[in-house]
Amino acid sequence: MTQPAAAPVPPRRLDPEDAQHALAEVQERLRRQQLVEDLVHRQEQGDDKASLVEDLVHRQHEAELKALVDALHPADIAFILESLPKDERQTVWKLVSPEHDADVLLEVEDWVRESLIEAMDRQDLVAATGNMDADELADLAPDLPPDVVAEVQKGLTEEERAQLLEAMGYPEDSVGAIMDFEMVRVREDVTLEVVLRYLRRLHELPDHTDQVFVVDRQDKLQGVLPLSRLLVSEPETEVHAVMSTDFLTLNPLDSDADAAGAFERYDLVSAPVMDDQGRLIGRVTIADVVDVMREDSQEQALSRAGLQEEDIFAPVAMALRNRAPWLLFNLCTAATASFVASRFEDTVSHIVILAFLMSIVAGIGGNSGNQTMTMIIRALAVGRITGRNLWQLVKREMMVTFMVGLCGSVVAALFAWAISNSIAIAVVMMASMICNMLVGASFGVLVPMLRARFGKDPAMGSSVLLTFATDSLGFFIFLGLATVFLL
Repeated sequence: MTQPAAAPVPPRRLDPEDAQHALAEVQERLRRQQLVEDLVHRQEQGDDKASLVEDLVHRQHEAELKALVDALHPADIAFILESLPKDERQTVWKLVSPEHDADVLLEVEDWVRESLIEAMDRQDLVAATGNMDADELADLAPDLPPDVVAEVQKGLTEEERAQLLEAMGYPEDSVGAIMDFEMVRVREDVTLEVVLRYLRRLHELPDHTDQVFVVDRQDKLQGVLPLSRLLVSEPETEVHAVMSTDFLTLNPLDSDADAAGAFERYDLVSAPVMDDQGRLIGRVTIADVVDVMREDSQEQALSRAGLQEEDIFAPVAMALRNRAPWLLFNLCTAATASFVASRFEDTVSHIVILAFLMSIVAGIGGNSGNQTMTMIIRALAVGRITGRNLWQLVKREMMVTFMVGLCGSVVAALFAWAISNSIAIAVVMMASMICNMLVGASFGVLVPMLRARFGKDPAMGSSVLLTFATDSLGFFIFLGLATVFLL
């Protein structure tokens, strides 16, 4: 009797520590492979035996590496690819099973995806993207060669082709760009038993399905039927009797950041997307929202330093174009602060201790402003700042900064008195520290608010601008007060 073939073992998803361990294993195998190749190359040229040994060892290492990679989840393969230099990344990418190509391309960051797609020929790209859903294909379309997109479109149904064109037509940071077209729809005049039979006929439910959408014959959304309610209600009950008519809807032109805020606020798993005529055209799931939150968080962290996302192993020239502009601007601001300090050369030469204390004034002002700026940027991101509460927020931040500055400046004044044995220097230290902290708080509010007002990223380069203000004005205030009251 023939034994049935064993079902293939699905790739396992690792936790972060296991993923890092897998990365270390891949790096070690790549290192060994390179070491063996270097040793063999040292043999005499034309040595057939050396070439044979090299080929055998190479095949063995390649098989071991492929077995290791094939056992991983696509998300973990993506993590490994993002953590390798370009040459090693391409080596590992060639060993990934074709069945995982599509999932890995969807998981990796944009800056890695471009290099992976460049390494694939047209046939492999068509094979990898041919079975993608319309929304997934729309995510990859900007990075794919136009002829590949055209070829894949030929294999889509009319409905899928229309969905693809629709998804590609929405702005990048909109709900329409992240919405999913896979969802379960039912009519309101059928019983729950009919709905259950319909669900059982499906091969599987779309990911993150927590509710069934109730529509009429024109696909206009009438309500939602949570699966939890479907399972506990009597089968003879009709849908309209148990469906919920109180639900959140999204428009495809809504900001994806606003949608993420709504998911966070209302603890949603999925939400329907309706067009202007009230027709159900898609849904957004928690998986899409988590990606949006992660990307926004990464962009905000980079923007504060004036950076854009880049390959950590990108060529030096590319990294230079990314980092140099804001560094040069920072150099100009630092030079301005130094120029301000140089205008008080006589003051510093008469009271040398001021040179050691003024960095404290500038540093504390910068840190205070950074706290305020972080809060303002966060509040802007979640939409908590409006024209009505702006002035109230500014007054609160100034009051908090003044009170914190008052307490901190007492400590600073005691320190200044201890090392200078001068009450006058301690008082100047105290006054200038409070003033510069208020300057930092003011710029911490103004910089992100003004950038947001003109449609710019509030976080972009904000720390550089804040440092410029607190250093230049901090030196001016401290040395100016010292010139007036100490000389």
